[in-house]
Amino acid sequence: MENFHFYSPTYFCFGRDSEQSTGNLVQRFGGTRVLLHYGSGSVKRNGVWEKVTQSLKNTKIPFVELDGVKPNPRSGLVYEGIELCRKEKVDFILAVGGGSVIDSSKAIAAGVPYEGDFWDFYSGKPVEKALPVGTVLTIAAAGSEGSGDSVITLEKGMLKRAASGDALRPKFSIMNPQFTCTLPAYATACGITDMMAHVCERYFTNTRDVETTDRLCEGILKAVITEAPKVIANLKDYQARANIMWAGMVAHNNLCGVDRAQDWSSHGLEHELSALYDVAHGAGLAVMMPAWMQYVMSHDVQRFAQFAVRVWDCDMNFANPEITAAEGISRFRAFLKSIGMPSNFAALGAKEADIPKLVATLGLSEQHKMGGFVKLGPSDAEAIYRLAL
Repeated sequence: MENFHFYSPTYFCFGRDSEQSTGNLVQRFGGTRVLLHYGSGSVKRNGVWEKVTQSLKNTKIPFVELDGVKPNPRSGLVYEGIELCRKEKVDFILAVGGGSVIDSSKAIAAGVPYEGDFWDFYSGKPVEKALPVGTVLTIAAAGSEGSGDSVITLEKGMLKRAASGDALRPKFSIMNPQFTCTLPAYATACGITDMMAHVCERYFTNTRDVETTDRLCEGILKAVITEAPKVIANLKDYQARANIMWAGMVAHNNLCGVDRAQDWSSHGLEHELSALYDVAHGAGLAVMMPAWMQYVMSHDVQRFAQFAVRVWDCDMNFANPEITAAEGISRFRAFLKSIGMPSNFAALGAKEADIPKLVATLGLSEQHKMGGFVKLGPSDAEAIYRLAL
């Protein structure tokens, strides 16, 4: 195990009718004037907006609204939100939606007190100060409701990049699984894939003697594997939705990754896909994760064999652990396909001819590689994209 510091201060309010606490929680964490940030309007159609705003009105908290967040949230709306918050003297941002809305809210929160361009934080500058953010979660996927991370797409050049900092961790997150019951099967499956990716990016590590967090990772994956088919079969299964919603948060608040080196290459490779083609993040990960696994498996066959045995119930082939390792990857692919996820470039609408462009925007070189499990240069990235064809 590596030494670590772990700070996870978010207050979670989970379950039916939890949104009724919204106004009180905003007050508890110092909010007096709120930016209500959300997406294309589904929160109004399904009644979430009305419940949240009523709670704010009950506690006499004034608010202004900014809608229009898209999947793979854009920089243009962030700039608009920063200007609006400054103009309206907003001191608290309330994200009502999924990971894209929360990520956009975090970017605005970081940008308001900062004198420079908020994109500096998505170019490597640590976030040390931000307006407080609260969330009302409507999609179980990204885990942004419990993390200090945010991903934004810069519209100039369509570059998708991340920022991090404990200042971005939400002050509170309201998690009512009923709010996710209106999601269609495809969006639900994309969310399931995303949370599994967050676990896998931590699980595949070169750090030794991490049995406790290995077992946490494996347990979350097993829970998702059990609950996912229930949800796909019955989209209104509250208990399955609840289990998946909590798994998504635990997968990404870094409880599973504190004591180890992490990887994040699958996310890096996918970010270029979703920036270029505007595909759902989870769908892109469903294509890129197994391709990455196939490419790097030989680096640590025993870890992949452990993944196969503990997560996918494969029988261990002690004489030839490569067979077990490969079977685990195969079962992972089959699971993703069973919940309706794409399995190759064609299913995403991605093109082989664009692979050089995808590799170029990664900005890799022999001196600047990505990944913690296996360091990948441009030729490695190209090879993985080709495995995804």
